[in-house]
Amino acid sequence: MSAEQSQADSLQEQYRARFSSASRYRNELWSVLCKDFFQAYVNTDSVLLDLGCGWGEFSNNIVAAKKYAMDLNPDAASHLNGVVELIAQDCSEPWPLDDESLDVVFTSNFLEHLPDKHCVEKTIAEAKRCLKPGGKLIALGPNIRLVPGAYWDFWDHHVPISDHSLAELLTLRGFSIVEQHAGFLPYTMSDGRQPNLFLVRLFLKIRLAWKIMGKQFLIVARLDH
Repeated sequence: MSAEQSQADSLQEQYRARFSSASRYRNELWSVLCKDFFQAYVNTDSVLLDLGCGWGEFSNNIVAAKKYAMDLNPDAASHLNGVVELIAQDCSEPWPLDDESLDVVFTSNFLEHLPDKHCVEKTIAEAKRCLKPGGKLIALGPNIRLVPGAYWDFWDHHVPISDHSLAELLTLRGFSIVEQHAGFLPYTMSDGRQPNLFLVRLFLKIRLAWKIMGKQFLIVARLDH
């Protein structure tokens, strides 16, 4: 068995164990997150890549003219709807996309799962190559500054990332930071809690609540070249 196949099998097993029982709720939640929040950052005529798409909760619910999704999890193909094109590969390897072909790269709770910082850097380099001038990179994930110990409670968290460290990397690679929030969403959805969706909509509107409850960073960066 190849290393890539072993990684894919591991991803499949982990994702099923963590999220199978909540898959319907997660899709409904991401429908709210997309409609009430993230759609404002994505023009409907955009070409978009959902990086580390998982089961496609974001890419299935966001509206864009063309949608790609990248993941090694074999289950991704059966969860993406028909208008999302799956790219099943290691994200740190060259992407099968043309230079300056994307308007938006979105990633959620993914970069910390990469094997090391070098892989994160290679992934950001590919995002930079494929984004058009003025294109956006939108990233959220657990902020190690806000959950220092609990960050390591997931066996497949490898890279410690904070809003400051990711913002620094993006700035060094030619991006400008448009928005940076140390805390945005609560830390995890793997603990069985399923907040009422009305309360989620309310939470998104009250930025003070982000500061109190948010443990995931949110960064919106623009490519300047």
